[in-house]
Amino acid sequence: MRKGARCCTHPAPYVTRDRSGGDLLVLAVRREVRPVREQAHDEREHEVLVRDDASPDLTDRRARAALPSYTREQIARTALAIADAEGFDAVTMKRIASELGSSTMALYYYVRTKADIIALMHDAILEDVLIPADEMPTDWREATAEISRRSRNALVAHPWSLASLNDAQFGPNAMRHYEQSLAALRGTDLTTARKITLTAILDDYVVGSAIHTVESLERARAAEQNPVTVRDAMVFGQGLLSTGGFPELAALQVKANAHIDRDPAADFPAMDVDDLRDQFESGLNALLDGLSHSMRIA
Repeated sequence: MRKGARCCTHPAPYVTRDRSGGDLLVLAVRREVRPVREQAHDEREHEVLVRDDASPDLTDRRARAALPSYTREQIARTALAIADAEGFDAVTMKRIASELGSSTMALYYYVRTKADIIALMHDAILEDVLIPADEMPTDWREATAEISRRSRNALVAHPWSLASLNDAQFGPNAMRHYEQSLAALRGTDLTTARKITLTAILDDYVVGSAIHTVESLERARAAEQNPVTVRDAMVFGQGLLSTGGFPELAALQVKANAHIDRDPAADFPAMDVDDLRDQFESGLNALLDGLSHSMRIA
């Protein structure tokens, strides 16, 4: 798994033993488990957005009354919209304030560092992953499949999150996400350790599929925008095939050129959204089949 691809996965858990011999589930979240506001203000790591001595005096009633009223959700959704449109690096306090029609200083009342913003963005994405309580399937397989599906959809919808939210402090929705994943397995006879293993395996598959999907779509867009580059790459590839050193690839090329298959999409790599989604679903079903068999889930 690539570094940074953990936005919609679960906090890393492990099982330890307490003094009475019982199992304790521990969530290993970050090296420093402290509220975001208590973390050290390191400009290189967290991009401090304001110095303490530059903050407005919010003890003054008139200053507080003059502040615009925003919710954390508004700020998070605004930051997500900026990142989706222009990339994660475009998310700054100044830009968020501009989109909200506020002054930069006024937002200091709500967030103080880039780490605050990242935490809010991470939690907002995970909110979209959660299955509404009245829609949660009762069958373990249907439930885990839907959680995996929603997790992948969130990552693909915010492709920058695969590399930019690795250090996000997890929030309430991350806990709800894990709670829901464990609840999906409530009706099974799996041990705690096996439940953790199963969710980790599904996490790995979801993240891998999301990375593959994002990269495939990016390659498809690049090919459409740069036909000359594609042509040059094809010429280079043909030259390598002509050496005789790649017999399997040469056979695949002959098959592609002949168009003899009734269902070409089944034989060649998926490159559009629908094909990539179908590929994910096929792999997810196969993975759940294997987990059900190997873990003997009733």
